[in-house]
Formats: sequence, C-alpha cells, structure tokens
Amino acid sequence: MCAQKTKRNSVIFAALVLMAACTLLLALVGERSNLKNPSGSPLGSPRLVSVQEVPDYGEVCAPEPPSRNASMIAALQEKNLFASFQETAVHAASPETGDTAEVTRPPVRTIKDTYPIYSSIAVDPLRDEVVLQDTNLFSIKVFNRLDNTTPNAEPAQPKRVIQGPHTLNEYNNGLYIDPQTGNIHSVAMDTADSMIVFPGGANGDVAPIRKLNTPHRNFATAVNEEKGEIYITIQYPPKVMVYRKEANGDEKPLRVLEGEHTRLYDTHGIALDVKKNLMFVGTWGNASDYRVAGTGKFYPPSINVYRLDASGDTAPLRVIQGSKTRLDWAGGMSLDPDRGDLYVANDVGDSILVFRETDDGDVAPARIINGDKTGLNHPAGISLDLKNQEFWVSNMGNSSATCYSLKADGNATPVRTIRSAPLGRTSVKFGKPQAVAYDSKREQYLVPN
Repeated sequence: MCAQKTKRNSVIFAALVLMAACTLLLALVGERSNLKNPSGSPLGSPRLVSVQEVPDYGEVCAPEPPSRNASMIAALQEKNLFASFQETAVHAASPETGDTAEVTRPPVRTIKDTYPIYSSIAVDPLRDEVVLQDTNLFSIKVFNRLDNTTPNAEPAQPKRVIQGPHTLNEYNNGLYIDPQTGNIHSVAMDTADSMIVFPGGANGDVAPIRKLNTPHRNFATAVNEEKGEIYITIQYPPKVMVYRKEANGDEKPLRVLEGEHTRLYDTHGIALDVKKNLMFVGTWGNASDYRVAGTGKFYPPSINVYRLDASGDTAPLRVIQGSKTRLDWAGGMSLDPDRGDLYVANDVGDSILVFRETDDGDVAPARIINGDKTGLNHPAGISLDLKNQEFWVSNMGNSSATCYSLKADGNATPVRTIRSAPLGRTSVKFGKPQAVAYDSKREQYLVPN
C-alpha cells in the first residue's frame, strides 16, 4: 500500500514544528541582544547558507522488507569510499542578495594515476587464470594465465573485472583462491576492516557472498585447506588471526598470535607449510605500544617461523634476520613445500628473495632474482604455480605482473608479462595521500603519501 499521503503529512507536521521553534528562538535572541554584525543584520537572524537538491521520488510505496544480508550490504555501500566519489549538485547563497548559484564545478587540473597499481596476485592453475588486486582503481582483474603482453603490444585487457560500489572492494590485498570453488578471498589493508569473498567467475559490480569483519590494517592471507582455516596478518597492532575458512559477519577468530614474545613488529606476508606444521610470517620491524606515548622502536626486518597452531604470546621457533638477508619492505610470501623454498616479494629491494625454509639467523638468500631484465618494479605480491612450475609477481611500480620459472635466478627474463599500462611507464604510486601543500617558490605540490 502506498505511503505518499502519510509521508506528506509527516513532512508538513515536521516543518510546522521546525518553524515554530525557529520563531521562538529568534524572538528570544531579539530580546536579549541588539548587537549587529558587519553586514548590519542582527546576530541570530536567519540567512540561507546552502541548498542541496533533493530528488523527486514521485509515488513512494512501502518496499518489501529486505533480507538481513541485503540490508547489511546496503548499509555498507553508504559508508564505503565509492559514495565519496559521487557528485551531487550543491548551491550557495549570497548573504547580501540571497541569490543562489551552483558551486559544483570540475577542477582546473587533476593529478591522479589512471592505471592499475597491483598490490597482490594469485594464480589459479586449475582454471588457467591470474587474478590481480588493483588498489588504485579498487578492482580485481582476472587474466588468462597464458596472456603475454609483448613490448610492442597495447596494454592487456582482463577477461573479467570485479569493480564498483556493490563489491565493497577498496584498498584491498592478500588474495587467495579456493582451489575447489574458485572463490576469491581479499582482505582490506586500511579503510574497510574486512575480508570479502567473491564467487568463482564473478564479474562486474557484484556484492561479495561473504564479508568477515576483522581488525584494522589487514595485509595477507594463507589457508590450511586440510583444517579449513584461514590466516590473516594484521599490520598494527601486530598479530596473526586464524578463522574458520567459511567465517562470516562478526564471527570471532579460532585463535590469535600476538604479544611481546612473538617478535611480531609491523606484520605483513605469511606462508604455511602444512606438511611440516610451520608458519612463516614477515615483519617490517616498526614497533610501538599504541597505549603509551613515546614507545616507538625499530628492529631489523625479519621472517619469523612458528608452529602452525601457535597462539597467544608464543615466541618464534626461528628468526631469519640481519643484513645478509637483504629484506627490505618484504611483502607477499609463497612456499614451495616440495623443494623447501620460501619465495619473498622484496618491495623496496626490487627483487625476489628465495630462502630455504630451514634457514635461521643472519643468512643470505639461496637465490636472488633482480636486475634490468626481470621487469621487477616494487614487487609486492607473489604466487607459486606448482602445477606449471612457475611463479607470478605483482609489480606496484609499473602496472604489471611477471611470470618466471621456479628455477629462475639472477637477472632472469620473465617467461611472460601481463602489462596494464604503456611500456616504460612508472606508476604515480599514490597510496592514500592525506594532505597537500603548495610550494609557491618552486611551484611544486608536496603530498605525504
């Protein structure tokens, strides 16, 4: 049954109450003060400041009650960053004349990166697909595994793109693909505090089939398929949280690894060896107690090794740490359990480091892939394809993904490259700029990123 009449009556009643309140308030102000402002009008006199257009919805009928999941998704869409990108017409009024004018106008110039910035990658050998997380355009892009962008070719086009406000996909990372269903798991690094899951084959502006609410600042994921558990690293306060793989909503973790003895400082990449019952966790070394001012410390970056079921304030079994390791903002990690090789995407080092999973202390990598032929440019994500004896790397610095043989070493040329920007282009690498200043002497913009 339509509710137009009821709604109109409610609006009229509310307007009358508001008018009466304003009249009473102005009368009281007029009696207690004869002060004038610079324009000559009494303080407290009504002035139109702005008017924002409200769409005409016509006949308004009571909708069917939405499902709980639909209500949750709708509420989240109102709060996510996509809502901030929607333009609305705004008007401002002149205090002198009362005339209104539209102040919504396009910028004179815009500095932005219009190409993808790939923070994470996952290869799906069963479906011959490569999935890339794009933190710049808030999307997940899916390519064929055998795609190869030659130097003279135009940027590659994905076969599917998951993107839009319904996806709840923002500054996400840590991709994981379910080997059976093809479901794509992705965690939010900063703004959304969640893990979202899309069905295999998802495309377009689609809502996730599950959303797990997590602490702030996720980074990476790893899964123990035998026990149906998913591991999520939290950058700060540093911890590793373990959930049921099918966890949803406000479900609590099965266990949490955190505390002073864990030696977790700014936690990032994670890899599991289910056969040997081991967990490898990368740290950047930034440490502080958020509850106490002035407690910041810096430790060398490390890879900490724990038992797979470690929880609470448990010390690592071993720690790979020191100048010989060449660890420098190490991001994603991936393990070859058959050979016992641990692959690390070494972001600032522009390299891939390969350690033996038995390494301990200040040890040099067994292999290092870097050099001008590699195509590596701020590698942040890595994924092993043991079926095809390859591994893939996502490069944040040049909008690309590069594929190598598992035996690659030194200045190795990629077997294949997926390039999503013009050849030779360097990404702006905007992460989350939070302020801007203009240097008039040098005519430069200063942007903390």
